[in-house]
Amino acid sequence: MTASWRFSALADRHRALGSNLEDWSGMGTAWTYDKDQEEEYLAIRTKAGVMDVSGLKKVHISGAHASHVIDRATTRDVERISPGRASYACMLNDAGKFVDDCVIYRTGANTYMVVHGSGAGHEQLTMAAEGRDVSIRFDDNLHDISLQGPVAVDFLEKHVEGIRQLPYFAHMPTRLFGHPVTISRTGYTGERGYEIFCRAQDAPNIWDTIVEQGASMGIIPTRFTTLDLLRAESYLLFYPFDNSETYPFENEGPGDTLWELGLDFTVTEGKTGFRGAEEHYRLKGKERFKIYGLMLDGSEPAEEGAPLLQDGKQVGVATIGMNSSLHKHNVAIARMPVDCATPGTPLQVKNSTGLINCKAAAMPFYDVDKSRRTAKG
Repeated sequence: MTASWRFSALADRHRALGSNLEDWSGMGTAWTYDKDQEEEYLAIRTKAGVMDVSGLKKVHISGAHASHVIDRATTRDVERISPGRASYACMLNDAGKFVDDCVIYRTGANTYMVVHGSGAGHEQLTMAAEGRDVSIRFDDNLHDISLQGPVAVDFLEKHVEGIRQLPYFAHMPTRLFGHPVTISRTGYTGERGYEIFCRAQDAPNIWDTIVEQGASMGIIPTRFTTLDLLRAESYLLFYPFDNSETYPFENEGPGDTLWELGLDFTVTEGKTGFRGAEEHYRLKGKERFKIYGLMLDGSEPAEEGAPLLQDGKQVGVATIGMNSSLHKHNVAIARMPVDCATPGTPLQVKNSTGLINCKAAAMPFYDVDKSRRTAKG
């Protein structure tokens, strides 16, 4: 295992399930379990899975200038976020290039929590806070247990009053199994799901109780990397594994625009003043590539990083692929030329086993109208 400086209170649970705790964002994370990953994918799509995503970084921002700091560091207008609600946002550098994404939780008039991955989110917030009346605190005691799948709400409503009425991208303080928690209707699976933010000392009991009581409903522990199968279907990018930090340009440094990644929707309409805003708007229409989908022939999934060919010449790369036994499709996310990013464009993926014919296809491939993750009641 890579030496980690952050530690999950659930590490022993993951080891018992067969994980060696590979490092992600400084925390030992369950990349593998001693069971079939297909079982976990099917559980989340048809029942529910419980996953430790505590490797996400939680940053509390409070004070009179808290809104200004987040407004400067992210692409969203935070004044449109009401207490008890959340919003997905991106962060850019001065060149208008993506450096991280995050979820902004507004917890009060001058209090927020920003949750981000392995990018430069904390640094961006700290930079924006210089000279401001604000407190920024990185919280590694707060754990994040994600319960995702169609029966997640059925399980939680037995224990949490009002959970069924919690809207998409809303959160509520409550108690679960006697422990103080905040439950957010968010996740990274393309399903209706919930994230349970709890103290480190409470995480083992919450995890064990969900696993024990949820077993009869088909709820099972799920490794972190099962997200790769889910995100390929649901068009969920994972920095830096879909980015030029992993697949560098030939003659320039790393950095992708939101227009190239298809994340321009995270910019509040008309917003200016966030870091990289001027370059972001200037770069519209100057895309060097596009993130787009692939629909492959057969059942062999695209290998991670497999070259993407057009007329025998490499034009891009497949960043993640998956074949779904449930939905009977073989799909991938890819980086490709703008003129290839049109439904039906014939291409080929070059796996280590040989060439696979495919066609460019719009994403997401699953729950296209997002009716599952946003369902009411």
